[in-house]
Amino acid sequence: MDMGGMDGMGTSTNSAGTMMLSVFQTAMATPLYSSAWTPNTPGAYAATCIFLVALAALLRGMLALKAMQESRWLDAELRRRYVVVNGKLPMGETLSRDSLAKQMVLSENGVEENVTVLQRKRPINRPWRFSVDPVRALMDVAIAGVGYLL
Repeated sequence: MDMGGMDGMGTSTNSAGTMMLSVFQTAMATPLYSSAWTPNTPGAYAATCIFLVALAALLRGMLALKAMQESRWLDAELRRRYVVVNGKLPMGETLSRDSLAKQMVLSENGVEENVTVLQRKRPINRPWRFSVDPVRALMDVAIAGVGYLL
């Protein structure tokens, strides 16, 4: 694909002859988010660059925090206990009637134990929880906002 030539002004012409502006510039008086944030001195330009680096570090930190929190929420969900309800079959009877359940012997260090191995029939759908999902939504909005600013 021929992208045409590039002149010294930061514009280029593609094969269709249309003009494209360069995204990255070295001009110090480039506005960041609005014309009110236009660095006019080398110190203001350096502070703007430092701000963008700090914003990128904040985004990475927020992504790491979200991953750690998701791990905590998953651990809490896996530790959650369930109660057997009257009128429902106990777990042992349910397992014995399951066509995918297989009785096997598990052996470790000379100790054998009879176990039942199951295969999941369908994916697990996690329920919506007031303790988890509003926090997850706020984290996602904050991450998207910081990502948009970058």
